[in-house]
Amino acid sequence: MSKVDLHIHSSASDGLLSPTEIVRKSAALGLTIIALADHDTVDGIAPALAAAEAFPQLKVIPAVEISTDIPADEVHLLGYFLDYTGYELRAALERMRNSRRQRAQGMIAKLGDLGIHIEWQRVQEIAGDGSVGRPHLAQAMLEKGYTASIKEAFTKYISRDGPAYVERDKMTPPEAVALILRSNGLPVLAHPLFISDPEKLVVELKAAGLVGIEAYYDNYTADEIDRLVCLANKYNLTTSGGSDYHGLDASTETMLGGTDVPMQAAEQLIALAEQPAPKPANR
Repeated sequence: MSKVDLHIHSSASDGLLSPTEIVRKSAALGLTIIALADHDTVDGIAPALAAAEAFPQLKVIPAVEISTDIPADEVHLLGYFLDYTGYELRAALERMRNSRRQRAQGMIAKLGDLGIHIEWQRVQEIAGDGSVGRPHLAQAMLEKGYTASIKEAFTKYISRDGPAYVERDKMTPPEAVALILRSNGLPVLAHPLFISDPEKLVVELKAAGLVGIEAYYDNYTADEIDRLVCLANKYNLTTSGGSDYHGLDASTETMLGGTDVPMQAAEQLIALAEQPAPKPANR
């Protein structure tokens, strides 16, 4: 069990547990540094920080995971230590959440054409106050017996190349990096091995102000981790890592604190946050 988990989702986006429950569970597991990084929303940060006041041994880093798009691929950027109260950030994330809702409704229609009938009202109930995401559709499909697992719902129907997939409005990776920097945050490339050519993207984003890459991640092998650490060192970037915990399917996903993230990675990120904020590159 790691003492560090810098990639956690709560019910503020598409996770199962509330921000308060995430904090309590993290403390109970003996974690000492966590980051709440919900998809395209910062609404869970304030309650998480409030809950953490009862656990002085636990440091909660305010963060976000922003979805961006490149041709034929999707890229996620993590923003750590950002000013989550800023108007520009919150307005940009609200636009993305609105697009998520529209995308979900379009996917429900496509699923219906495939003979899979789930209701928008039920998807909203599952999402609660959180930002609607594909995992909520997957849960609704699982409830009605259309799939045997959430993973199967993605694999067969709602993954990027699935028959019910619908695109949504997204910003580009450099735009997300710039937004995080303007919000006084630290931009880090999430799960780089999901990308077909991570080094090419790292070069582009380093010029835009990227400060790190997520080298320690759910089920990465030792060789993959070494390769990403070398990539980070090559471009003078810090490393980050975490479980990408959602709490939706214990049979398939890495549990909270289940990814071995070195304490040094968290300490380097904290040290960067204490330096003057990097500025977006001039264009």
